[in-house]
Amino acid sequence: MSLDKTVPLPTHGRFDYRPITRRLPYRWPGGAGLAVYIGFNIEHFAFGEGLGAGIGPTSPQPDVLNYSWREYGNRVGAWRCLDLFDQLGLPTAALINTALYDHCPELVAAFVARGDELVGHGHSNAERQGGLPEAAERELLAMCRSRMQAESGVAPEGWLSPWISESRLTPDLLAETGYRYTLNWCHDDQPMCMRTRNGQRLWSVPYPQELNDIPMIVGRQMDAKDFAQMVIDNFDEMLAQAQTQPLVMGIALHPYLVGQPYRLRHLRRALEHIARERERGGVWFTTPGAICRHVDGLADQHPGAFE
Repeated sequence: MSLDKTVPLPTHGRFDYRPITRRLPYRWPGGAGLAVYIGFNIEHFAFGEGLGAGIGPTSPQPDVLNYSWREYGNRVGAWRCLDLFDQLGLPTAALINTALYDHCPELVAAFVARGDELVGHGHSNAERQGGLPEAAERELLAMCRSRMQAESGVAPEGWLSPWISESRLTPDLLAETGYRYTLNWCHDDQPMCMRTRNGQRLWSVPYPQELNDIPMIVGRQMDAKDFAQMVIDNFDEMLAQAQTQPLVMGIALHPYLVGQPYRLRHLRRALEHIARERERGGVWFTTPGAICRHVDGLADQHPGAFE
């Protein structure tokens, strides 16, 4: 049986191809060219079952080694990182599992007290959502949103799926349950509007899979000093690129990784480098929700420019 190479490959249908060279010229607030945000993943894992990153080979359950290594982030690492963010005056977007409200609610409250954005990140990172039936996935999205509203006083605008796990209906269900943007897609350096089945607007805000401590430190076994230099190099290059067009740079962090003392020292160096640019202008230190709101207003003025 021959393969007909004239038939287009299957596609998601959520957006069309448009190269970075053919985009609407605009600027971020204050005339900045580069929007920078920290996506700080605060996660909780079931003991004795489910998924989770590992510092070593997975052991038969209960896997005490890997469970306790991840729990260090909630007990110690996140608090050390909070001190660093405070010292540098940097906002964050806290990507939270709602299981944290049962396990360590004071940690979530600390980010709320700073005025940081809370982003929905599932109930637990021990579970994936992509394999759920439509009704169960809708229930998960609605439950996380209502729990965050009840516990922290604000319903999340954005969502990052645990393990970036999606079903074919996830963007539709996000829009239908009240979310305004997703961080699941890493295909661009600018926000883009995704098509949904009911015509509701759902933004894809860039979220990094390269500038991300899990794939770099756990997956590629990168040293902390090299990851920090990667953040600096990425920032310097994007700042130069952003002279001519608006760009988004996210930094994805997990406290059980970058909250380890020797890694935190290198993260401090990288964030100090970035924070120094605040005095020169050209950089907007922000959150993905603020990015979403900015382009949403522009989209009303320029129909079709972000699709």
